[in-house]
Amino acid sequence: MPRDRAGRANRVVRPYAITGGRTRIDQDEIEVEALVTTTSVGATAWQLSFERRAIALLCRDVLSVAEIAAKLRLPIGVIRLLVGEMADQGLVDIHRPAQFDDRPDLSLLERVLYGLRQI
Repeated sequence: MPRDRAGRANRVVRPYAITGGRTRIDQDEIEVEALVTTTSVGATAWQLSFERRAIALLCRDVLSVAEIAAKLRLPIGVIRLLVGEMADQGLVDIHRPAQFDDRPDLSLLERVLYGLRQI
């Protein structure tokens, strides 16, 4: 297997092969900061592809989508797709950040920015 400069094995399988050529998920796009945890079903499912099994093992501890991508050295889009499919199958739970309809108070943001600049 080819190696990079740090001596780590380079991935031979292309991302489109991992996703089966799929590029979009049916549900809303999963945020990079969304937290993922493995369900009891996902913890006992061993008939998974290598990448899905790796996600299930990693997410025994709570991890964000970005952290999963970094640890597996895969593109964010691939991880979003795999995590979305795994959530549909009940293998993982996705804890999405709260969506706010109201914007924060501008004066509060200005005070925070002022305070940060003073540090």
